[in-house]
Amino acid sequence: MITTIPGMPDDVLAVSATGRITGEDYERVLIPAIEEKLKKHKTIRFLYQIGKGFEGFTATAMWDDAKVGMHYLTAFDRIAVVTDVDWIAKTVKLFSFVIPAHVRTFGNGNLEGAKAWVSEGSKSKGSQ
Repeated sequence: MITTIPGMPDDVLAVSATGRITGEDYERVLIPAIEEKLKKHKTIRFLYQIGKGFEGFTATAMWDDAKVGMHYLTAFDRIAVVTDVDWIAKTVKLFSFVIPAHVRTFGNGNLEGAKAWVSEGSKSKGSQ
């Protein structure tokens, strides 16, 4: 399940993924949230937490994740990925050089640090 994390600046989309992540999570929660932010901002910042209790992605979710990455490639200014899942952190670091945004990984114990970093210098001081 993907849920939004409240209390972030308006140009920051923060979400948490727990349990098994499906394509429906992307289609009903993540993609509409990205599109809503982009109606108000030319670029946005993104915090994606892979929370405790994460069980994996379905094949459809992995496909949707790749599509989101390609479709919104230039929409992100900063991306913070918060995870204790080693293969996800390594994959993010491996592909960060092709992403035209500042990308950084954090452990779940440093969620507050990730929130501060992704919001740092935000153009929008208001919260959601």
